[in-house]
Amino acid sequence: MELFDTHAHLNDEKLHKDLPGVLARAKEAGLTAIATVGYDWKSSLMSVRLAEKHPGFIHAVCGVHPHDASTWDKQTAEKIYNLAAEPCVRAVGEIGLDYYHDLSPREAQKKAFSEQISMARELDKPIVIHDRDAHADILAVLKRERPFARGGILHCFSGSYEMAAECMKLGFFISFAGPLTYENARSLQEICRRLPLDRLLIETDCPYLAPHPQRGTLNEPAKVALVAQKLALLKGLEAEETAAATSANARSVFGLE
Repeated sequence: MELFDTHAHLNDEKLHKDLPGVLARAKEAGLTAIATVGYDWKSSLMSVRLAEKHPGFIHAVCGVHPHDASTWDKQTAEKIYNLAAEPCVRAVGEIGLDYYHDLSPREAQKKAFSEQISMARELDKPIVIHDRDAHADILAVLKRERPFARGGILHCFSGSYEMAAECMKLGFFISFAGPLTYENARSLQEICRRLPLDRLLIETDCPYLAPHPQRGTLNEPAKVALVAQKLALLKGLEAEETAAATSANARSVFGLE
């Protein structure tokens, strides 16, 4: 299978300490590309360094996560902007809103989210969105900030079919991670069935959210194959078909074609 993990945290210590093994297993599983995603200045810088060291295989995504939105200031914005301008950085992210943990004040989250959307627009790059228990406000921000010439990704999607449909109209792709494979995820699986394959992506969000039947273990890019297999089952296709289609979608949104 030709696989593209559109959201991995290779900058996480759990994976970085065995990076040669992680990358070897990824290639053995059929991965042709991995997007490694930052969530603050340090992790974003590490994403760039990894992409520079593994050109064509690892692609960087840089931004400040809503958990760290309280650190967003003029100096941080300038540093992230300069980093995101690098050619190996394919998108700005992960950015968005998280009302589940609420580790930063919600107004600070909204400010950092909107300003990073503007940054991505200025850099002519897509955005990668983190959304947890903030569906209505995410959609409200996106509708206010439109249009999105470069589109983006709703990462580890957990919203409704109606939200997905609205986001696709705005030019976004919908990405599914390990939770799609969980036995109790019937609602998410039904949403996936209804969405068009040409707007779907797959990811691991590793080292978190390992897919079934390896749920609870350390996740890594090689396991995105299990997400591709579940997507194929839901769509009534061969895994090779869903892998190829989602890889093509990934190359499109990241501007790699």
